[in-house]
Amino acid sequence: MPAPASLVADPAAHVLRAAGDWTVCSVDALEAHWQSWPHVGNWTLDTTAVGRLDTAGAWALHRLAQAADRAGSRLDLAALAPPHAALLELVRARLPAGPSRPAHARGWLDTLGRTVVGRLAETRHFLDFVGRLVAERRRRMRWARLVQEIDAAGVRALPILGLLAFLMGVVITYQAGEPLRAFGANVLVVNLVAVTMLREMGPLLAAIIVAGRTGSAYTAEIGTMRITEELDALRSIGIAPIEMLVIPKLIGLVIALPLLTLYSSAMGIAGGMVVADGLYGVGYRDFLTRLPDTFAPSTFWVGLIKAPVFALIVAAVACHRGFQVGHSAESIGRETTVSVVQSIFLVIVADAVFSVLFQVVGL
Repeated sequence: MPAPASLVADPAAHVLRAAGDWTVCSVDALEAHWQSWPHVGNWTLDTTAVGRLDTAGAWALHRLAQAADRAGSRLDLAALAPPHAALLELVRARLPAGPSRPAHARGWLDTLGRTVVGRLAETRHFLDFVGRLVAERRRRMRWARLVQEIDAAGVRALPILGLLAFLMGVVITYQAGEPLRAFGANVLVVNLVAVTMLREMGPLLAAIIVAGRTGSAYTAEIGTMRITEELDALRSIGIAPIEMLVIPKLIGLVIALPLLTLYSSAMGIAGGMVVADGLYGVGYRDFLTRLPDTFAPSTFWVGLIKAPVFALIVAAVACHRGFQVGHSAESIGRETTVSVVQSIFLVIVADAVFSVLFQVVGL
């Protein structure tokens, strides 16, 4: 039966006499003894009557010394038995670090600087990825995987893209048709919907749909392979992940997106044609007869020129964010969201740059 731990103060000699077993089972009873200790002056701790001492007892000794310091007194531990002193030093050496100083609130300039530096670092990582992508030595083209990527990015995107492009054509024609009808120029809806869909909305809508649908899938796929260490397995057998995963996606999207752009433009014009016939008295025959004369050949090619560039942006950003995934499921969701947002943002920026360039060269 372990002897109960006790702590008796001798005010005359200024000695604290510890006795009993200072173990995890008995140190809780010491709290009352600490309260009766006067905590005034210099005291000496005597542990000669202590039977057993474990880490919980050593921790109680440390707390006792701390209580003396807080009260402005001094507790001399030099008289501890050597085993007790050694265990106390071991416990003190393993104490957690004290609470860190509270961080000062960051000002707006500090926050702005950190944000700018973070964005510059992300840009550098992305440019490094693009450089490695360009410098990658492709041993052979994986045709089967390329066909799979074209099917996933192009063929399977036709239903959703066709529906949205059709509805976009309906909206554009309806919104523009009312002002034109007020001036008796109903037939000009043909010009407006054709030029808008072929030059701007067709390629832009296709790129945004691909960024949200296919780009997010690219990021999630590569990110999952990174978490499950499949990328390391590919490297271990001599297959570069860029060659196996990125190049087929990049080339497949460059092939698929121009075709999706043509499809999107055609479905948008079809939606405009339905509204023009139903609301503005421009029949299907008149619409189709006037359609070839509403735009110059350059308008058709402007949309097609944008599509491969948009495809490169979406595929590069999506694959890059996939390689940035950390070793957690949370990072997959975060990087997938960043991939979609950055892809759409860069596509719109590129579209604005194209608009200025085409305006300068007269297209």
